[in-house]
Order: sequence, then C-alpha cells, then structure tokens
Amino acid sequence: MPDPDFELYDNVGRDADQIAAARYGIATDRDLLRWAKRDAEPFLGEHPLPDTSLPGPDLAPYHHALAAAETPAQASAVTQHLLDAAEPVLQAVSDYLLAAARWRGQNRGAEPESPPKMLMAAASRSLDALALAHRADLAILRAAYDPAPTPKARANGPTSAASALPPAPPHTPPTGPAPGR
Repeated sequence: MPDPDFELYDNVGRDADQIAAARYGIATDRDLLRWAKRDAEPFLGEHPLPDTSLPGPDLAPYHHALAAAETPAQASAVTQHLLDAAEPVLQAVSDYLLAAARWRGQNRGAEPESPPKMLMAAASRSLDALALAHRADLAILRAAYDPAPTPKARANGPTSAASALPPAPPHTPPTGPAPGR
C-alpha cells in the first residue's frame, strides 16, 4: 500500500526530481525530508536545535582589504587570514559529518558508495576547500617570488653554489656584510 503522503505526479509544473519519482514510483527528496521532519518532531521536542542558520562571518573587511591589495603578498595576507579564520568552522562541520558517518557503528564494513562512506568523504572534502585555496595562493606567490627559470637559464645550468639558491624575495635588503665594514 503506498504511503498516504505520496502521490503520483503528472509532469505539468513538476521539477526533475518529481518527474523521476513518478516514473519509478519512488518518493521525492522533498517527500523524504518532509516525512523525516514529521517523524522527528517528538525527538526534536526533547532535543531542541536552533531554528536559525549558523551565523555567517562578516566578510566585508576581507573584501575591502582584497580590493585595496596591490601586490600578491598583500592579497595572500588577506587570503591566508581568511583561511585561518574559516578553518575552525570547517573543521567543526567536518567533525560532525564524521560523527554522523560513525553513528551507531554504521560505517564498519560499509560499502564504498554507502551513506556512511559518502558522509566520510563529505567530511574530508569540506576541508579540501581550504587546502585548494591554500595551494592556489601559494601558486600565485610562487609566480611572484620564485618564477620558473627560463629555458635558456636551465640549459646553461647553475654557475655557482649561490646561483642554485632561490632568489631573494623582492623588496628585501641584501644579505652580507654591512656597508662600510
């Protein structure tokens, strides 16, 4: 007997999820979420959760600083500051997703494409955004501070031990003995 909340849909005014659900005789994602919300009401009465979204960070200072940045170093400083500020939040989300994957030991022996494994992948990928942004920022800095040698310079090879070292960052004082000594 079909679920009383589930109705077969015609395609007029329906989205792709509803059309697919009607074709295969399954519930839509919204149906599943609505039923779960209905069935969890007594539980949520005992364990109330906030009804509001997590507070979003105020990114205006980061946007303002980035717009004012004139060098890759300045832009990197803003980017790295934002990544450092975002890391605790993304780490907390990752930790929760990992806990959801391990809920009641459902991850033990789970198949690779199973929900627990998908949650574990989501936990890992939530932190991937930080790593990818960090790698991109380093690539920008490498292009500015340590560009790849030209093919001509590579063919000649280093002429001394000092030339094998990476160049000094721009706008830094030269190393060596102080003038007049």
